[in-house]
Amino acid sequence: MAKQSGLLAANLVKLKNLQLTGKLVSEELMLGIHASKRSGIGVEFEQYRHYQPGDDPKRIDWKLFARTDKHLVRESSTESDRQLRFLLDLSGSMNYAENGVSRLQYAQVLLASLAYLGYIQNDQMSLYALKNGSVEAICAAGSSASSKQAFQKMLVGLEKTEASGEWRMEEGEEGKLIELRSKKKEQLILVSDLLQVNEEWMQLISSLANPQREIVIFQVLGDQEVDFRLNGFYRFKDLETGREMELDAASVREKFMTSAQAYFEKLKSDLQIPYVHLITARLSDPIGMVLKAFLTKRKS
Repeated sequence: MAKQSGLLAANLVKLKNLQLTGKLVSEELMLGIHASKRSGIGVEFEQYRHYQPGDDPKRIDWKLFARTDKHLVRESSTESDRQLRFLLDLSGSMNYAENGVSRLQYAQVLLASLAYLGYIQNDQMSLYALKNGSVEAICAAGSSASSKQAFQKMLVGLEKTEASGEWRMEEGEEGKLIELRSKKKEQLILVSDLLQVNEEWMQLISSLANPQREIVIFQVLGDQEVDFRLNGFYRFKDLETGREMELDAASVREKFMTSAQAYFEKLKSDLQIPYVHLITARLSDPIGMVLKAFLTKRKS
């Protein structure tokens, strides 16, 4: 079971089962905030509530009772009109890894967890990837597909994703996302490192945000990408272009830290636009903790 600090991505990745990891993280999250009226990402955490006199004992989740020693009733779900669109960065920099966990693996578990929450809410879900300058539909939304079918298709799609190449939005590609509108409001959830050469991420995000589409961005970074506590000579490799350079880490630390801090501060400032929310996470952060912090922030 999860420790107080939360399930670590390093342990979840070892399970090699996105359905199980998504379920574990989501249940950890729900148990922590099941009493909340509203979550903040549109998922109502009223699926579980404490048993009350008059409730049918058959509605008690006895498996959950065995783990928590609490009599919790699972509320019957109704069809949701929520549209959840997941967008995954599959550029080469998503292969960056620390302590055995790559950014892509972290993103896969995070999205699987959010998809599980969408599944229990019967939300309409779809999954798209940004790769080699184009938008790829991994699991497109379908009106006839149930939330369970969409959830299963998303898991299969996530497991097959591979990151490579540079991220550069080709002309007209953002239209594939902009044109995917519906009469219902939607939430677009993007997972990326948001590392850019020019302003490609800002251009995409600003073109997608509107009153009908709320954008939630999970920026996933490694500890070394932020703190840069390396010593000695290292061969650094650009995971998108393949270019390599050997440097003494100590000699470039100050310049790196100054540039990185300036970039992250500018990015945070630039994303202070309507209908856009930025959540930063590190590969060492428990995924449940990242999601809970976001939900708590949005609820306050």
